[in-house]
Amino acid sequence: MNLPIALIGNGEIAMRLGAAVLIGSFLGLNRLLHGKPAGMRTHGLVALGAATAAILSVGLPDESRSVDINAVSRVLQGILTGIGFLGAGVIMRDPSGHVGGLTSAAAIWLCAVLGIACGLGYWVAVGIAFGLTVLLLALGAPIEYIAESLFKRRIERFSERFKPK
Repeated sequence: MNLPIALIGNGEIAMRLGAAVLIGSFLGLNRLLHGKPAGMRTHGLVALGAATAAILSVGLPDESRSVDINAVSRVLQGILTGIGFLGAGVIMRDPSGHVGGLTSAAAIWLCAVLGIACGLGYWVAVGIAFGLTVLLLALGAPIEYIAESLFKRRIERFSERFKPK
């Protein structure tokens, strides 16, 4: 039987796509636990779709064909532009003017980038970016809260000191 891809190639594809789904779903779980509209399934699907498109743009493992870097670049640009529209869908503005959903939109966009990196097999970049993302999502809000409370106090003191009399 003449298969276009060796069995080892199928394992590589499964590993790349599986890693994208796991990473995207894990990041989506964070958003879900924070009560955000885009959760595990959305983030997992974004990462899976981006990984699949990336794999198809460069060709399947063990496939002998030349890679057109311009075609790959166009596919990546299309993914990131399209994901920008999806991310825009989770950004909301309430009647008081408060904008919400920016972190979820950024997480969706990052899931696409991580999916692309998984699809292309850039494991070191995936690991570092994923680790930094988890740190940002886990520690970002507490650090923002501390910084906000510190700077608000300083700003209030500063404005009291220079109030016009």
